[in-house]
Amino acid sequence: MGDVLAGFHAVWEFDTDSVLIRFERGIRTPRLLQVLGERRVPYEALAAVEQAPGKHGTVVLRAVPRPGADPLIDAAEGQLKEGCDPYRLVLPAERELLAEYYAERIRAELGPDATEPAERHLVAAPVPPLSFKAYDGKASFDGRAVSFRWFWTGASSAKWKAGDQRFGVEELTGVDWRSPEALGGHLRLVRRGGTAPGAADQDPAAVVFGMGYGLVHESLPFAAAVLAAVRAKAPALAGDLAHGSHTVPAARPDPGGIAERIRHLGELHGAGLLTDEEFTVKKAQLLAEL
Repeated sequence: MGDVLAGFHAVWEFDTDSVLIRFERGIRTPRLLQVLGERRVPYEALAAVEQAPGKHGTVVLRAVPRPGADPLIDAAEGQLKEGCDPYRLVLPAERELLAEYYAERIRAELGPDATEPAERHLVAAPVPPLSFKAYDGKASFDGRAVSFRWFWTGASSAKWKAGDQRFGVEELTGVDWRSPEALGGHLRLVRRGGTAPGAADQDPAAVVFGMGYGLVHESLPFAAAVLAAVRAKAPALAGDLAHGSHTVPAARPDPGGIAERIRHLGELHGAGLLTDEEFTVKKAQLLAEL
């Protein structure tokens, strides 16, 4: 198409096989959209296009992704607020006819499978490496494995007893993201063949949100990237299992993560929350992991 439709906080650029959605970086733009920057959405990833009146004299154009086409939407599971919806374009009311025109153009490009779930992700996920701080630990993803490094001040005794965790993508079947804007927000890794999990604050395969940690613009792109890697790995893993060759790589210590934890312990020691003996013992344990 080659046309551009500019709305509030976003611009849609139409191509022959996709629409490029670019998000503004202004202070009024939700942080999630700023972090995403831009997203190219193939028309085959869409199920429909909706148009409706908006608030305060606006019109809303919204593309509806097919289930399974976008890892970000799959991970969010309907928990995003309207303002953070990357498929929603708000326009001045005087552009209603223009919005209707482009909605029809997009509908004409929808494929024969538009009403069916997508067999694979068609929209790219955020690219690793990614990391964010939760309430009880730091989560990191390098594209191959998810690591959890527990915080002394936030992690439960169950997590400290289990120790820092590392989960290869091939060990997982999915992710469970619960928005930090709701009670009980967390990111839980769904493990292959795992037992039914308990509370997230007791589960070594989960980090919990709260107190300003695990914000949507940090934790949701992370969850989407992990989910995309898990889905991409699934066919290869199935082949490995068929040949009886499913192995899990050995965990490797992360020097940067250990250094950060030592600095964190130093802050607690300096604040008088750890005795000299406690600080020395814990520091020696961390150094021994290298």
